[in-house]
Amino acid sequence: MNHDHSTSCKDLLSNLSDYIDGDLNDELCQELQRHMAGCENCRVVFDTMTKTIYLYRASTQETVLPVDVRGRLFETLHLDDLLKPNS
Repeated sequence: MNHDHSTSCKDLLSNLSDYIDGDLNDELCQELQRHMAGCENCRVVFDTMTKTIYLYRASTQETVLPVDVRGRLFETLHLDDLLKPNS
């Protein structure tokens, strides 16, 4: 299916976040679904976004860095002032 990627894709993808969150009205949902059925590029964007959200939500473990690693990281990023206790 050939369509105008410059306008229709941008317009529909601007609603993608609301679509994924279930906050989009039925008419726009159906329009977005029809569009993605014929547009591989938009399906890739949708698939990537939903997988990214899934992976983010699935990673509930907090990573704790050893103090020395954290110190070197902050120093390298020039954030070492944040490690100093407040005076």
